[in-house]
Amino acid sequence: MSKAIPEIALNDGLTLPVIGLGTYKLKGNEGVHSILSAIDRGYRLIDTAYNYENEGTVGEAVRRSSVPREELRITSKLPGRYQSYVTAVTTIEESLYRANLDYYDLYLIHWPNPKQNLYVDAWQALIDAKKKGLIRSIGVCNFLPEHMERLEKETGMKPSVNQIELHPFFNQAEQRKWHEEHEIKTQSWSPLARANEVLHNDTLQMIADHYNKSISQVILRWHYQLGAISIPKSSSPLRQLENISIFDFTLDETEMSLISGLTRNDGRINNQDPAVYEEF
Repeated sequence: MSKAIPEIALNDGLTLPVIGLGTYKLKGNEGVHSILSAIDRGYRLIDTAYNYENEGTVGEAVRRSSVPREELRITSKLPGRYQSYVTAVTTIEESLYRANLDYYDLYLIHWPNPKQNLYVDAWQALIDAKKKGLIRSIGVCNFLPEHMERLEKETGMKPSVNQIELHPFFNQAEQRKWHEEHEIKTQSWSPLARANEVLHNDTLQMIADHYNKSISQVILRWHYQLGAISIPKSSSPLRQLENISIFDFTLDETEMSLISGLTRNDGRINNQDPAVYEEF
């Protein structure tokens, strides 16, 4: 695996790069070229989902890439409408067929959908798929501590990763602390907050100017120093390279605190509270 991006070990022994490529809305031939561009620049972790409707695009990029499959880490996710055990098993298989892959390195339950109360059934399907060799590591997205505690209590297995909304306006300090205490790695979706507001923040600009870096680079460095795995999305080759060029400077404790201090009580981008939000 490329050593341009450091790796982090999960609780089951699989290693992941600390920065990957988000692929939401990257579709078709243009999406394939964007993903290939990222791989050429050193990305080895590629994140997709059943509901992104681009697992085939990701798989085609993997097929066309000159990088061996075993050096890549491909992630996909189970949608909320297929959380019953039988449909989850079928959906995992269908995800692999769509991508024309023999296995996923990481497969996640996209949302807990607590009103459905099927996430434990879905988790058992992921466990069994891992036993069959269809998945190397299993995890979740947007799960609260009580959801993950129930998974471990009822199945004996806890997630390797919890992918959560995490950015300077929503720093998830308590959730990240819980992850660390339970040996579950934090992965950040929307690490740059999907908003122009964060890219025009005076505090972030001051820190960026000090290091002669972009605000995006400062934010991604903050994620890295928090111990989180970020998956910024970009189709631009220049931005893709910029996003992984963060390993030649270090934020000090004051700067880390300033960035974390930007968090807000209403910092979620779309007000998607996992305690009540239901994904289709």
